[in-house]
Amino acid sequence: MKQSVENLLRRLNLEEVGENLFDGENEPTSWGRLFGGFVAAQALSAACRTVDDTRLPHSLHAYFLRPGDSKKHVTYAVDRIRDGKSFTTRRIVASQGERAIFNMAVSFHVAQPGYAHQHPMPDVPQPESLLGYDDYIERVTPQLSDSGSKIRYLMERPIEARYQHVPSYLGGPLSDGPNAVWFRVSDEVPAEDQSMHRCLLTYASDLSLLDNAVRPHGRNGRLGSLQLASLDHALWFHTREINVNDWLLYYQDSPAARDARGFTRGSIYTRDGILVASVAQEALMRPENPPEDGTESPG
Repeated sequence: MKQSVENLLRRLNLEEVGENLFDGENEPTSWGRLFGGFVAAQALSAACRTVDDTRLPHSLHAYFLRPGDSKKHVTYAVDRIRDGKSFTTRRIVASQGERAIFNMAVSFHVAQPGYAHQHPMPDVPQPESLLGYDDYIERVTPQLSDSGSKIRYLMERPIEARYQHVPSYLGGPLSDGPNAVWFRVSDEVPAEDQSMHRCLLTYASDLSLLDNAVRPHGRNGRLGSLQLASLDHALWFHTREINVNDWLLYYQDSPAARDARGFTRGSIYTRDGILVASVAQEALMRPENPPEDGTESPG
């Protein structure tokens, strides 16, 4: 197994340190802050540890309260809010010391029969025809003078991704409209552990999504460079079986940006067209040089 995947799986297997309390080993970053998708995935893992295996998470709603320090361990406190006949609800607060950095509500559901429908999968290029993260690194890294940035770009990643439109952080040009990103875990994960597959999907769901709000304006647009930070994140699982070993299509767009916030959303499909999850996120997108009169064009 690739070291990056093995490390991520180990870090998602939290240590129980008390009743409904779990400690997480951090994912190291060169920029000093914890990746939001990683914190959300660990929080979901903590919640799953308090629920019977017959119940799988079907939705989560999270808020990023403070930046997480990658050098300080995180404690996850799980509140067993409700254990009903069909649904189970958990609330998780992630803290570093006395400071809460993240909270999340997760709902679990038993398997039940019911109606089924979905939007069809968009017609997009297949992953084999698209360039991936590693393909763009050779173009980006020669332009980087900061050693920390080089480490960030060159480190092995547990998620393999292929992009229809080059992300702005990899040198992509201004563009708008939907974007298609194919992703999968870069090594085999046991298929029978559906809770882990959901945690890994949660981790990946925070990758590239915010960039859809940035692409129409650029990282250094007419208002200057942007301060970017996820504010909240919501995810709905639509199927009982999820397999992050196979290519998944993440079809993304950004319907609106206003008041220094950008809204993004995404639909995640299997390669054969089954909608397995939906995602929504809002993020801080604060220009460093806003107009003095506080106005900006509606575009």
